[in-house]
Amino acid sequence: MSDAIIVTLVAEGCLSPGDVSAASDALAGTGAAILAQSWLEAGDAHDIVARGNAAAVRAALEAALPAVDVVVQSAAGPRRKLLLVADMDSTMIQCECIDELADYAGVKAQVAAVTEAAMRGELDFAGALHARVALLKGLAVTVLDQCLAERVRLMPGARTLVQTMVANGARSLLVSGGFMHFAVPVARQIGFARVVANRLDIARDALAGTVADPIIDAAAKRALLEADGTPLTATLAVGDGANDIPMITAAMAGGGLGIAYRAKPKAAAAAQAHVRLGDLTVLLRAQGYRRADWAA
Repeated sequence: MSDAIIVTLVAEGCLSPGDVSAASDALAGTGAAILAQSWLEAGDAHDIVARGNAAAVRAALEAALPAVDVVVQSAAGPRRKLLLVADMDSTMIQCECIDELADYAGVKAQVAAVTEAAMRGELDFAGALHARVALLKGLAVTVLDQCLAERVRLMPGARTLVQTMVANGARSLLVSGGFMHFAVPVARQIGFARVVANRLDIARDALAGTVADPIIDAAAKRALLEADGTPLTATLAVGDGANDIPMITAAMAGGGLGIAYRAKPKAAAAAQAHVRLGDLTVLLRAQGYRRADWAA
């Protein structure tokens, strides 16, 4: 017998009874048996409890409901997670900080191309990071603060996601292959309790073109998630790039929740769910939170 799964459909303000009916039909087409269903929030989010193959259900629902975000997860673990581990660039904020720094340095085209290839998993992350940072050598350290003020914007729903989970007893970790100069203030703005990221070397008030060891890469992200001590069944990991896949799949393998957010194809395929349309509050819907429960 297939394990029980929870399917959450999210389309804030525009999820219709017709969408729910189409979802029921799509589930039936995979051979899944619906056990129960209810509105989490009328017009916004709907839960379906079923028995079926999670991967087949996700594929069928994404095909049937292209305007709806779909999260399929095991019903076995705690719905509300007690640890959030999140990527920063293009997940909790709307840009890739290294690309924006490269713009100030006049080398954005070269750096952005490497960033995109690295996030697709086509290049070794550490090697790509060293190559990109080398192109920033000589950039005045004051540009870091300028970039933070002018370019870094929080992803919609970031504060609400983190602060709601923390208010309900969750631990929070922002872990980034980007840089501490950005990650620390971003973590403070959003409400993360802990932050880990790479450190840019500075020489004579300018970037030295190097990064201090150890490098925070895909393996480091996964290790930090696993070292926290929170049961993996109660863990949520979210990111957008190939270097987030190990922590996403670690959460999934342990019975937790691994989410790709507006992600590159490899990360989207590796995760339990790919949030393509909504903001980060979709992750609260996946945990059964109603809007009245949101902290911010």
